[in-house]
Amino acid sequence: MPRLSIAAATLMGLLAAASPAFADGVKMPHIITLSGHGEVRATPDVAFVTSGVLSQGTTAADALAANTKAMTDLFAALKAAGIEDKDVQTSNFSVQPRYDFSNGQAPKLVGYDVSNTVTVKIKKIDEMGALLDKLVQSGSNQITGISFDVSKPEQATDEARKLAVADAQRKAKVYAEAMGVVLGNVVQISEGSAVQPPMPMVRATMMKADAAPPVPVAAGEQTLAADVNVIWEINQP
Repeated sequence: MPRLSIAAATLMGLLAAASPAFADGVKMPHIITLSGHGEVRATPDVAFVTSGVLSQGTTAADALAANTKAMTDLFAALKAAGIEDKDVQTSNFSVQPRYDFSNGQAPKLVGYDVSNTVTVKIKKIDEMGALLDKLVQSGSNQITGISFDVSKPEQATDEARKLAVADAQRKAKVYAEAMGVVLGNVVQISEGSAVQPPMPMVRATMMKADAAPPVPVAAGEQTLAADVNVIWEINQP
């Protein structure tokens, strides 16, 4: 027997021994795999704002003293606005030298900058505009970002999951009808990852203390999404 034929026979023998489908003549099931996507729009009910103070001084100690006083006023403003301590977290603190690069000369040290920022969780979005004004009036000259979120997304996410399954079923029925087959039992279902669109955001930096109130804020809506992958058996009609 030629060498190629012997090798092929050996391979078929191994496959038959290893696979019940070959040994017993059982056919592999015919399946169809499709994905579904679902989205639900929800109104955010919580917000996060990052606010702080940038202070300057001829020495690091001077800049730090000025910054500490301003941040103390900022914390007092947050407490007066009803923000709980657990909802305020320091997000950045830095001390950096400041140089003068003018006139094409070698850099000259002219002072120091101290920056201290906190991230604040706001549970009453309708009061955010007034809070931003209070922060600026208390001495905050840095507001680097505002983001929104849904505090309890489970119900909306579950609805998105149902819509994703319905989407997969709709596609499967279309394909089954086009191929002239019948959908059988569901073999497997798994949840994939869904990319959430960027949340609405308002940004402002180096705000002046005399900024005119009220501060306009728009929370918009947030998309909660789900993706599923479903496998069905397919049968002949």
